[in-house]
Amino acid sequence: MIYQLVKQLVNQALAAQLIEREDEIYVRNQVLSLLHLVDFKEMVVSEESEIPDLLDQIVEYACEQGIIENLFDAKEIFSSKIMNCFIARPSNVNQLFYEKYQQNPKVATEYFYQLSKNSNYIQMKRIRNNIEYKAATEYGEIDITINLSKPEKDPRSIAREQAAEKTNYPKCLLCVENEGYAGRIDHPARSNHRMIRLNLVEEAWYLQFSPYVYYNEHCIVLFEKHTDMKISPTTFSRLIAFVEQFPHYFLGSNADIPIVGGSILSHEHYQGGNYEFAMAKADSDWTFAMGNFPHVECSIVKWPMSVIRLRSEQKGELVEAGAHILAKWKNYSDEAVGIIAWNDETPHNTITPIARKRGDFFELDLVLRNNRTSEEHPLGIFHPHADVHHIKKENIGLIEVMGLAVLPARLKEELEDVENYIIGKTADVANYHLSWAEELKAHYHSVADESNVESLVREEVGKKFLKALEDAGVFKRDEAGTAGFQRFIQSL
Repeated sequence: MIYQLVKQLVNQALAAQLIEREDEIYVRNQVLSLLHLVDFKEMVVSEESEIPDLLDQIVEYACEQGIIENLFDAKEIFSSKIMNCFIARPSNVNQLFYEKYQQNPKVATEYFYQLSKNSNYIQMKRIRNNIEYKAATEYGEIDITINLSKPEKDPRSIAREQAAEKTNYPKCLLCVENEGYAGRIDHPARSNHRMIRLNLVEEAWYLQFSPYVYYNEHCIVLFEKHTDMKISPTTFSRLIAFVEQFPHYFLGSNADIPIVGGSILSHEHYQGGNYEFAMAKADSDWTFAMGNFPHVECSIVKWPMSVIRLRSEQKGELVEAGAHILAKWKNYSDEAVGIIAWNDETPHNTITPIARKRGDFFELDLVLRNNRTSEEHPLGIFHPHADVHHIKKENIGLIEVMGLAVLPARLKEELEDVENYIIGKTADVANYHLSWAEELKAHYHSVADESNVESLVREEVGKKFLKALEDAGVFKRDEAGTAGFQRFIQSL
């Protein structure tokens, strides 16, 4: 059976163009070596399976034979090592990428995306477990994802991880030193990981895809050096430089301070991809002009968060306009709407920026952020409030800002309980959902049944996420908030 699995894996690698026919015997021998096999029997393959399914079966064989321990991390490391046999070295991958780039940037990124999926670096089999749908709002259709792609570790793996000797290599999950790194009990397997070398404003950067993509061609662009995230005028220059090189992609940055920032603030990096979010499609609420930047079109975006959109054909002036707004915002206070820029030496204001190219125009969206806390809102004043924590308690980072909710896996079963509660099939629902479930039951009791209750609850989850975005907006979309936003624009 193992010979058949190896044969099928080689066949699938040929079909996916991971290898050429001349590589067949070489890569087969590499895989046999990992499996401690010293011979090979040619088998007739009656059916073909997908690469992830074949990997799972081969890894299971390795566990049964005692080649590896039956632990999550050990299996991930072994699977990654197998697929590394089929992938070219980084220099070859980069050479082919830039050959294709000469044809068209889109051809190059599509090649690299397919390579990352076919090599199982992007875990498509697991990603398909995610629950994904769109929810209609007054701001357009927002995306909802219940993240089921990352498997739970078993208690033995967790215990091993806690007991593992700590090392500082690679320094974090993003560092370039992850490329080809085998992994260990407390660090993910990266043998099959490749990065594309980039030059952004005369600096060395790297392009990779997220192993658990949340949207089409979800990429990460990371700095060569392990330095802290920092939003600065240089950030805007880099984002614009990237979308000039890859005009079919957007690129944005998480904010650089806690609560409103991303999960990794210790390594300068951005996220982008070939996807148009609801925020990118949103219309303007109103427009304004800044006298010192006559070639920059300025508008306020119709969006639950506070977004300034700048458009120009002139990159330099666009970056300067963004830098002007950033400098003003970092020191801007308006206590009438709860905005205080500093507490002693602690800054509270920053920006989540997103860049894209539309025809000859460059666009820069600047989302105003503030991370203050209070007794009423200890997790953040401009953060999802307590009434939505049962759905979304985590930070509103770059992806959420643009209109894609990444919701915890617990919601899969919990929302099914809420659905059954609404139609009277169960009285058992998590305590933190109870008041919401009762409210929905009272509202939908006359129309909800097994045929439509799922769609009704999904719609209500969309409303909760929308409320989370509204909570994160520094200038609320009411009379006081609009007046406050106008005061800030006047200050520009």
